[in-house]
Amino acid sequence: MKTTLFTKTIALAGLLGVAFTASAMAQDKFPSKDITFVVQAAAGGASDRTSRAIASELEKDLGVSVIVENRPGASGTVAFAHVAEQPADGYTIGFGPVEFAIAEHIGYDFNREDYTYLGQVMNSPVVLAVAANSPYNTLADFIEAAKEKELSVSNSGAASAFAATAFTLAQMTGAKITPVPFDGGAPAVAAALGNHVDAVTAGAGETAAAFADGSLKVLAIFDEEEHPRFPGVKTAAEQGYDLSFGAWGGVYGPAGIPADVKAILEASIKKAAASQTFLDAVTPAGILPAYKSGDEWKAFVDAEAARYAEVLK
Repeated sequence: MKTTLFTKTIALAGLLGVAFTASAMAQDKFPSKDITFVVQAAAGGASDRTSRAIASELEKDLGVSVIVENRPGASGTVAFAHVAEQPADGYTIGFGPVEFAIAEHIGYDFNREDYTYLGQVMNSPVVLAVAANSPYNTLADFIEAAKEKELSVSNSGAASAFAATAFTLAQMTGAKITPVPFDGGAPAVAAALGNHVDAVTAGAGETAAAFADGSLKVLAIFDEEEHPRFPGVKTAAEQGYDLSFGAWGGVYGPAGIPADVKAILEASIKKAAASQTFLDAVTPAGILPAYKSGDEWKAFVDAEAARYAEVLK
């Protein structure tokens, strides 16, 4: 009787051990819980649209919920700081816009080394646009008027490619431009549509729909090539102003994400960025797909940061 009881006890312990080990393995497998995807801008702009499209594809691939959380403020650095402070376990990621290359140069407490780079997914060339009822019909019209009087130009934040575009254009031409920053591209474009500012520098993703319905006139595209969503609109270079700025973006997490978790996230992000669902979500809005791996994107961000150091000095 004692032998039987002892045998049963050992067997039960073995079963419990197996169950515990299986449970531990299930918990260790990434991902085993929801992922939070932090967006640095308000809902409605290119960053938000891109992030939600990527998050939706990650959900399908990883089998967990990916919850988008908007944290606008301080040209994105509110969101960046929040992500940097989270555990480096892959369960908090974020959308990293071009401000990753700019923030450090205009007084924000931001260090590019505080993050794990998981992959670039898009680019949205900067455009200069005005309301349909604006008196300005060409880039030359706008610049000549701005030489005579101060013109206001909205943007998605002081530490943005859009602010840098207007600033550089003013330096190049002698135009008098007053920047008006907003927390995100959508409210910046809304300000131009409502004639609260004279113009807006924004991404193609924020302006394509308004251009298509005739409520915005796009005066120039600051890219090397004309944009398929803006037929008839010339690049700034074609109009005599050799400037190129893009609102690129990708996915990042806190520094120190383990290599195996990083590899899972990178593979899923690459798959998401190539999916037809993602392309269908972003390209009608003027956002161009532009994939780079995590390491490639990190090298690109560093190069862009060096360029903006010169532009903004």
